[in-house]
Amino acid sequence: QVYVVESGGGLVQAGGSLRLSCAASGRTFSISAMGWFRQAPGKERDFVAGIRWSGGNVDYADSIKGRFTASRDNAKNTMYLQMNSLKPEDTAVYYCAARLGRTWYVPQVATSYDSWGQGTQVTVSS
Repeated sequence: QVYVVESGGGLVQAGGSLRLSCAASGRTFSISAMGWFRQAPGKERDFVAGIRWSGGNVDYADSIKGRFTASRDNAKNTMYLQMNSLKPEDTAVYYCAARLGRTWYVPQVATSYDSWGQGTQVTVSS
């Protein structure tokens, strides 16, 4: 089993920055990719960014390209999401997820991930 825990959410003004962290524990050797998703009230859980653990491929949703940067620290089994130029529409609960088993790409569908964190709230005020 793999466990993931997010941290770093909060309240920020539009144009500001936040950095989210996702720490994995347990059978971390089985992680093939990790992803960030977000869910606003009344909306579906959407893919934001993800990293394939072997090779380091990074994929982003079009809505955040150029503003958000995903990175990882393999030694710490931690993934980060640096969010710059935040907009009110970025307000959501942000979730971290881990995919176990082999993958040759960064999955962008929530059902492709096996372990989820509890989420961290990001609120961007206008």
